[in-house]
Amino acid sequence: MTKPAIPLLLTLASAAYAGTWRFTCDYFNLDTTGHLISRDRLSALYTRGLPGDAVRWSDVSVAHGNDWSDKFAPAEKRPFMEGFTYPYITSQKALQPDFFHGFPAQAMQERNLIWDTLMMEGFALQLDNLKPNVPWSVPDVSELALAGAGMFRHRDLQLTLTGSVTRNGEQCAVIDYRAFFNTLDVQVPGVTLKGWSHYWGQIWVSKASKRIEYGTLYEVVVGEMTLGEQGKPQTMHVFRKGVFEPAAGN
Repeated sequence: MTKPAIPLLLTLASAAYAGTWRFTCDYFNLDTTGHLISRDRLSALYTRGLPGDAVRWSDVSVAHGNDWSDKFAPAEKRPFMEGFTYPYITSQKALQPDFFHGFPAQAMQERNLIWDTLMMEGFALQLDNLKPNVPWSVPDVSELALAGAGMFRHRDLQLTLTGSVTRNGEQCAVIDYRAFFNTLDVQVPGVTLKGWSHYWGQIWVSKASKRIEYGTLYEVVVGEMTLGEQGKPQTMHVFRKGVFEPAAGN
């Protein structure tokens, strides 16, 4: 349940580029011995550079499965997120409840698509501030409100410039990010979760445009989840794996 460093990173001017990206994120729900209980795959298209520097989400779906292989039931569309559009500058409000108008209270996975994208874009904008192989601790992101659904607390969020590659015909810098030993307290109608999170990944950023040419996300979440007011806490183990990349033709 990674959360973007919005207060710091989106105070910077947004990079002026356009395009469409596909964000795919798998959720693996596990028991305490590592056996797979269920699996969800979220997929969405994210478009930037619309009139008024707006962004739009489309083709958002969730597919359910219970197999380690890529076998899923037919994907279910998320109509409340179809065509969700906002000026990029208002992304700074993505930790406020009013930002997610029309979203069901329990739609945390769908909110994560937006938060994770903003997080990676914010990291990309830090490229000029990073030195090769020198970890940089991001300030001012210790405690983040989750749009009325609880709190996420970073212990130490670090970015490191680790290399240079060519991808999609662009000279790209590689930024590693990592945030370990975070804690979270999520409260939505009917569900309470208290636990911890490690997350990490890499971003391939065009040196010329600051556009993301590829990004990865990994996260482990462990906690105690309570269903209903009188429910007994249950141990929850979730592993997330995400890929953010330009859609075909972009």
